[in-house]
Amino acid sequence: MPRITDRQVAFSTPWFDVVAKQVDGDPSPHYTVQPFDYVTVIAVDGGGRFLLVKQYRPVIEDYTLELPSGMIDANETPEACVRRELVEETGHDAGDVELLGTLVPDVGRLGNRMWCYFARDVRPILPAPPLEDGIELLKVTHAEFVATFADSRCCHALNFAAVMLAVLKRRLTI
Repeated sequence: MPRITDRQVAFSTPWFDVVAKQVDGDPSPHYTVQPFDYVTVIAVDGGGRFLLVKQYRPVIEDYTLELPSGMIDANETPEACVRRELVEETGHDAGDVELLGTLVPDVGRLGNRMWCYFARDVRPILPAPPLEDGIELLKVTHAEFVATFADSRCCHALNFAAVMLAVLKRRLTI
């Protein structure tokens, strides 16, 4: 089995590092983008509406529809993060959250994990806190939620993965 013989941070930003890894027997380094772990949540309110967020993403230079998601802060648990992100992005609180699974977003270049959650019966916080800048909350029916993924209005591959976990774990039907 190959072995990592050395690793050096080649480039660093507030959001990720680029790590050069020397693999035993390979003359060229393998570069890994090392972002923080992050969470995503399929959140459903007491009326059966799914919470999605709309926001502008500079990477694709367009607006996206996404599941509430975010990076896990230092010394924060994934569950605490998913609860924080729900408040920041949707103004809702979750009672029970269920971990659907932990995925590796890209085994070829990314060195982080994505923690996927399901939260039912989320409720708005009153008085309503301000949402994170640039975020618009959408509450959609089950049919609209499925259509959002079927017609690629949600084009985020990692959100598709979380939805598939929910389907496989029988928390969601499509």
